[in-house]
Order: sequence, then C-alpha cells, then structure tokens
Amino acid sequence: MTESPSVPGSRAAGRLGLSERVFAGARSRKLMRTVEAGLGQVEECLAAELRMADPLVDATTRYLYEAGGKRVRPMLVLLTSQLGGGVSRPVVEAATALELTHLGSLYHDDVMDDADVRRGVPAAHSVWGNNIAILTGDLLFSRASQIMARHGERAIRLQADTFERLVLGQMHETIGVRAGDDPVQFYLQVLSDKTGSLIAASAQAGVIFSGGPEEYVEALRTFGEKAGVAFQLLDDVIDLSDDPGETGKVPGTDLRAGVPTMPYLLLGHRGDTASAELRTRIDAGVADIAAGADPAILDDALAALRDHDATAQTRDLARDWSDQAIAALTPLPDGPVREALTRFAEAVADRSS
Repeated sequence: MTESPSVPGSRAAGRLGLSERVFAGARSRKLMRTVEAGLGQVEECLAAELRMADPLVDATTRYLYEAGGKRVRPMLVLLTSQLGGGVSRPVVEAATALELTHLGSLYHDDVMDDADVRRGVPAAHSVWGNNIAILTGDLLFSRASQIMARHGERAIRLQADTFERLVLGQMHETIGVRAGDDPVQFYLQVLSDKTGSLIAASAQAGVIFSGGPEEYVEALRTFGEKAGVAFQLLDDVIDLSDDPGETGKVPGTDLRAGVPTMPYLLLGHRGDTASAELRTRIDAGVADIAAGADPAILDDALAALRDHDATAQTRDLARDWSDQAIAALTPLPDGPVREALTRFAEAVADRSS
C-alpha cells in the first residue's frame, strides 16, 4: 500500500519548491493551504481511479503513481480554480484526469525512448516488457477519458484536443526533422505539443471547471503552453545532470537513445571546430549504442556537452519562454493567484529536478 494520500502532494511541493517559491509572500499562505488540501483530494481520487480488479493490471497502472511525481498539472488546476468558484468535485476530477493523461504518456515515452529509469525506479517496460507498458498507458488514457466524459462536451473536447496534440508531438519527434525545417523551431513545436499542451489544458481547466470568467481561458492557455516549453527546455538541461539521485533518471537518457535535445541542437548551430567535433562524437556514440554498444561510451561526450555554452544557452532560452508565459497573465486580476502563477513560471525555468 502507498503512503497516505496527502504525502505525494507534499513531496511534490518540496521538489518543485512550491511552498518556498510559488506561494511565497504573506497573502499566498491561505492560497497555499487551499491548494495543498486540494492536492490531498486529488491523491484520494487518483488512488481510487487507479484501483483495478485484475491484480496484474492493478500493479502496472499503480507502478509509476506510487513512485511519486511532482503533481504539477493538478496543482495548476487547483490554483486557477481560485479564479472561479474554487476547489470542487469537478475541479478535482479534472485534475485527476489530466494527471492520469500525463502518467499514461510516461509509460509510452519510456518505451519509445528505451529509458532505463523513471522517477527513481526501473522504467515499467523494463519490468513487464514493452507490450504491457504500452497497454498500461492506454488504460490510463481511457480512464482519463471516462472521467472527463462525466462533465460534458467541453470537458471531452479539452481532453481529446490535448491528447491529439500529445500524439502529434510524439509522431513528429519520432519522424524527425524534414528537409527545409529549422531543427530548433521544429523541436520547439514538438515541445509545445508534447509538454505545453497538457500544462496549458491544466491551467485552463481550473477556470473552466470552477465556472470562472471565460476571458481568462485563452490567457491561461497561452501561459500554460509557454510555461510548458520552458519546463521541458530546463528538463533538457537537467537530462545532462551528473546526479541521477537528484533527477531520478540516468544522465543523458534522451541523447543516449538518439532523441535530440536543445543543447545538442544548439551545438549544431555553432561554427567552431570544437563544437563540430563534440557533435560528431555524440552522433558516433549514439550510432554505436544503437548497434549494441555500452551506453557508457557517451559519458565523456555528455559531460563535455553539459559544460558547453550550448547548455547555458538552453537555460537562457527556458527563461525567455518563462518570461513570455508571465507576460500572458496580463488579463488576470492582480492578486495571489496571478502572483503564484508568475512564480510558477519562474520556478519551472530555474530548478534542479
């Protein structure tokens, strides 16, 4: 059995710096308590929705949930619900559905990227195999759709549109850049689809499901999408971290699997000899790993990329997208919700895990 429902939400707060950063300031304390209480309700809802009659299915669907997680998306739903009628059962169920959607995508991503570790535990496909991991992700997607279907056509449309963008983003990433595409812009669109769309849906859902003002919905969609891109850009920096205990992933997981990240792409824009040689080393290592070589052959090259200016430039780009997210909040009223969203955008572009 897992920890009490309130624990994962509290752990999420600590890992993202939620208490210290997002809800900093005296007038945010009440808001923080409201969101933390709502996260407890979401954990209870998640635990109930993940309970399956079949023992194997129950074990696989609960696997990554029990490994923890930041609960970023539920937190955003609960936070923006304060612009409307506040936390209610529909708000909690929307937060649960969006977290299940995120959870399902992790099972699929790890299969496609051949990841070894997720949230500090062996990736699901390494425990049960690719087929079971993929089917588990499908089950989670279907359960999320069932929850949204309880709340009418708009909820179904939000879920369907978001899921479509998640799949399109993954397809484009899998197919890769085509002739005439700018690799950096192509990658930013992939991030908008794969990560930004779900965070945007979460930011909108709080207002939609709490009956908040309609004029805030588009602003929050833009905010969430840009904050989501900032989040993923910083993830590309964190992917190169030499501390897997902090990140919960093997350093360079994406690049070792041949998945381009922004530091690698920006490296390709450099005209100096040293950058070109480093990219050639990475390409050769990826090809060797695909042919069966030990993934450790890339350790030195990835350490060099971690210290390269292309990685620092990626961090700067994350901050730029964070600034754009904050600018999108202009239509929202001044107050603790807007303050917290601003701090959230700042936090996602300046974190260590």
